[in-house]
Amino acid sequence: MYRKTIGACYLGNFILAMACNLSPLLYVTFMAEFGITFEQVGRLTLLNFITQIITSLIFSKPTDRHGARPFIALAHAMVFIGFLILAFSRQLFPFNPYIGLMVATIIYSVGAGLFELLLNIVFLAIPGDAKESATSILHSFYAWGFIVTVVITTLLIRVLGRENWPAIILIWSILPLFNFFNFLRVPIAPSIESEKRTRLGELVRSRYFILVILGIAVGGATEVSMSQWTSTFAESTLGLPKEVGDLVGLCLFALLLGASRAVFGAWKGKFPLLGAMTGGAILCVVCYLVAALSPSPVVSLAACILCGLGSGLLWPGSVVNASNHFPLAGASLFALLAAGGNVGSAVGPWLIGVTADIAPTLVKIAPWLSHLSASEAALRSGMLVGTLFPLLMVFILLRMKRANGR
Repeated sequence: MYRKTIGACYLGNFILAMACNLSPLLYVTFMAEFGITFEQVGRLTLLNFITQIITSLIFSKPTDRHGARPFIALAHAMVFIGFLILAFSRQLFPFNPYIGLMVATIIYSVGAGLFELLLNIVFLAIPGDAKESATSILHSFYAWGFIVTVVITTLLIRVLGRENWPAIILIWSILPLFNFFNFLRVPIAPSIESEKRTRLGELVRSRYFILVILGIAVGGATEVSMSQWTSTFAESTLGLPKEVGDLVGLCLFALLLGASRAVFGAWKGKFPLLGAMTGGAILCVVCYLVAALSPSPVVSLAACILCGLGSGLLWPGSVVNASNHFPLAGASLFALLAAGGNVGSAVGPWLIGVTADIAPTLVKIAPWLSHLSASEAALRSGMLVGTLFPLLMVFILLRMKRANGR
């Protein structure tokens, strides 16, 4: 009965990846065409995360009251409209196209925030067992969307030319329009009745809930920090062109990220969720340390890529763990989870970048790296500080396992 709903959710997570990652692939083009600065394109990323956080929190109560269908359809419409404005920003805002980029970012980021909130709600409401494995497969489609967006956009830029970037965005806008009509038709399981729903006050007073929110925040920081810096690491340590850095660094990272989610989903609960997450977090600690401290640039890059395997379950696992522990929480739970994950995703890469700027020689305390210049050591120093994210995740997961009595 819900087979088409599952397919629509898979495509929705694919579109979420596209909404989060398409514009950053064109930042260099925007800077060249519109004469904007690094700070201005960085502001677009900040707008993306802030808008997603605010959207998730604002729409939780309306979702509980009116159901998920109107808002998941709205999510697709907002991504579609945002992409249209992005593509025609020069024509719509001839006096200052950068304002068009900001408006477009806010609009499609509202859609992304609704995706973060609603896809898990719709998917986890579908009757059936093995929620852990099913949700892991759902989240693997974010990784597949990430890979396809990077590869296809890179190829289209090569074929059509950078000057035709608006046409590339219009091509991608077909997907949210198509899935908009999907979600108008597919069956959606009923939400939890209001009188049975766990109240928000009860959630925030729970120590376990606090652990879950902290966990998804550092889990998001672990995953997104490495994914955002891997391409730059490939360029700065190996001297690869940006296109190769994107295809080798970003795509292999995302491939392992998606593979870990898909494989865990295919094994259908053969391994305990918290145990698998703990193992993944420990692997990420090792990867961050090796990326920062290995004398070999190739080994450091391999560690960045391998981190995708370890971080794959940290975000979706946190969602499933919270849903299992608070099964009657409703949309408020998923709103706070999305907000927590996005806060970590925003703060983590920023902290690594700040460290690279203010303490670029931190890793030179290791004797075998003392020969590096400040520019060569900068991103490694950021990675060293980034080790704190998966390390904190390990301690949080151990506390959760103790609270669960296992």
